[in-house]
Amino acid sequence: MTSLTQKLFESRAYCRLFTLIIASASLLIAISFANAQTSKRVTAQAGDEESALFHDYRGVELGMTADEVRKKLGDPKDKGDEQDFFIFSESETAQVVYDKARKVITISADFLTASTSVPTAKQVFGSEVEAKADGSVYKMIRFPKAGYWLSYNRTGGTPPLTTVTLQKIQ
Repeated sequence: MTSLTQKLFESRAYCRLFTLIIASASLLIAISFANAQTSKRVTAQAGDEESALFHDYRGVELGMTADEVRKKLGDPKDKGDEQDFFIFSESETAQVVYDKARKVITISADFLTASTSVPTAKQVFGSEVEAKADGSVYKMIRFPKAGYWLSYNRTGGTPPLTTVTLQKIQ
């Protein structure tokens, strides 16, 4: 050691300062590690699962062909190469969107009623979603491993409009 370093290490004040710096750095590293672990857990709860409870609508799933969809749901009210529009009743409709290979990439179902046949946010996601002051509800979760996102949107008012959408992540 040089004479300056040797004098510093022999000084009690320097030793205390050095110990304080090392302890502070260790504490900072420990806090950063704990925050990173908490952050990973929160992300996992937000959609790191394989898929949601709600993964099909009336038996129609992402990736099905247009012919398969029409066999499940019947003839659409408006039929096309890129999308079909189905009307099941005055209060239930669905739109199915296809890619260039004519495979389902989006399923969006609309319910204009407060009936018990309308899926709830809990049925869609497996947990309750807090309603806003006006009674509306909105939540969207991405499922990257499964390759799609899912959203639930209910308006306030009477009757509410509820839309559940599944869409392939492009």
